[in-house]
Amino acid sequence: MTINQIEQLLGADAKNLLEHKSTGIPKEMLHLPGPNYVDNIYALSDRPTPVLKSLAWMIHHGRLAHTGYVSILPVDQGIEHSAGASFAPNPIYFDPENIVKLAIEGGCNAVASTLGVLGAVARKYSHKIPFVLKFNHNEFLTYPNSYDQILFGRIKQAYDMGAVAVGATIYFGSAESKRQIQEVSLMFQQAHELGMATILWCYIRNNAFKTSEKDFHVSADLTGQANHLGVTIEADIIKQKLPENNGGYEALKFGKFHKKMYTELSSENPIDLCRYQVANCYMGRAGLINSGGESKGASDMAEAVRTAVINKRAGGMGLISGRKAFQKPMVEGIKILNAIQDVYLCKEVTVA
Repeated sequence: MTINQIEQLLGADAKNLLEHKSTGIPKEMLHLPGPNYVDNIYALSDRPTPVLKSLAWMIHHGRLAHTGYVSILPVDQGIEHSAGASFAPNPIYFDPENIVKLAIEGGCNAVASTLGVLGAVARKYSHKIPFVLKFNHNEFLTYPNSYDQILFGRIKQAYDMGAVAVGATIYFGSAESKRQIQEVSLMFQQAHELGMATILWCYIRNNAFKTSEKDFHVSADLTGQANHLGVTIEADIIKQKLPENNGGYEALKFGKFHKKMYTELSSENPIDLCRYQVANCYMGRAGLINSGGESKGASDMAEAVRTAVINKRAGGMGLISGRKAFQKPMVEGIKILNAIQDVYLCKEVTVA
C-alpha cells in the first residue's frame, strides 16, 4: 500500500493525521521501535536472556520482521464475547486451526489466543509462528453477567506448548483489580523465569467512568495510568484501546492529576492522546500496541489503517487486531492485516 492509498483511506483526516507534529512530548524523548529494539531497550533491563530470545523471535517474524513493529492476531473473543457471537459471522473460526492459519497467511508477528485454541494445534504450529497464550478471561456465561478476569490456564502450560509469550487482562479501576494485579504480577514473574515475554491488556472497567457526556474508559489520562501500572509489574508489551478523549480525572473528580497533563503534554489530536499513552509506558521502554476494535463491516479497512497511523505516529509498537480480520472471509481478513502492516512499512508515515 502506497502513501497515496493510505491518504485516500484516511479521507478528510489525512492532513490532520499525517502532518501533525507533537510538541508536548516530542519524539526525541521516546524510545522508538526499530530493528535493534531488543538490544537497545529490553536487553538493558533485568529480563532473563531467554526472554530476550522470545521477544526477538516475535519482533523478527512475519511481514514486519526487523522493523521493531508488530502485528498480532488476537482471538480470545470465544470466551470474552461468547463463541456464537464472535464466530457466527464466519464459522470456520470455530476451528482453532483456521485462527492460526489466518495469522500465518496474514503475515503476523504472532497469534494470541486461549489455552484451548493454541493447545489444540500446538504440535503442528508452535514452531511456525510465535504463540501468545492468554491465561485469564472474563467468563461470559454466568447469569447475571459478572465482569472479572479469572484464571483459565497456568504459566507451565504455556511453556509446555512452546509459547514465546503469555498475555493477561487487568480491569484497572474495578473492585476486583487489586486481586488481578497480584495474580498477574506473580504469573508474569513465572513467565519471565521460564523465558517467556509478557503482554498485558490494560483495560479500564468501572461503571462510574461512563457519564452521560463521555465514556472515559477510553480517556488518555485514565488509560495512560493503566499503562503505567502495567509496566510497573513488568509487562514487556502493553495492549490498550486507542484513546478517544481526555480529562477523565478532572471530569470524574477523583484521583490525582496535574493541569499540564491536559494543557501541555497532550491535545485534542488523536496522535497526542496516544502519545500520552506511550509516555506512560516508560516513554516507550515497553512497547504500546493498540487494539483494532470491533468489526463494523465496510469501514473496517479504513478504520484499521487510521488506527495504525495514529499508533505509529504516536511512537507505538504496532496493532493487535482480531475481529476486523476473522469476522469476514479469510482472504478479506488477510487484506486487513496486510493493510495494517503496510502502514508500518511505509516510510512516508513517520513518527510525529
